[in-house]
Amino acid sequence: MTEPTDAGTPPALQPRAPRSFLTHMAVDAIVAFLATAIVLYFLGVPLWAMIVVAWVLGLVAAPTTRRWEAQQLAARDSEQPD
Repeated sequence: MTEPTDAGTPPALQPRAPRSFLTHMAVDAIVAFLATAIVLYFLGVPLWAMIVVAWVLGLVAAPTTRRWEAQQLAARDSEQPD
């Protein structure tokens, strides 16, 4: 690990590419499942249907969340001094 040049300045983060589409889809599906499971359970929806709904929501949300990550990484990289 590199030492900070100034006592209060943390070391600069290395530039990196956004995570893969599959990673975004999996994480978005898990978040969708956790966000909808209780409501769907109370409505009597079977577990397999909850999982299918979560994967569909993850598939739909993944391009957007990957684009947001790419924009945030580009902004982070442009703000860092060289």
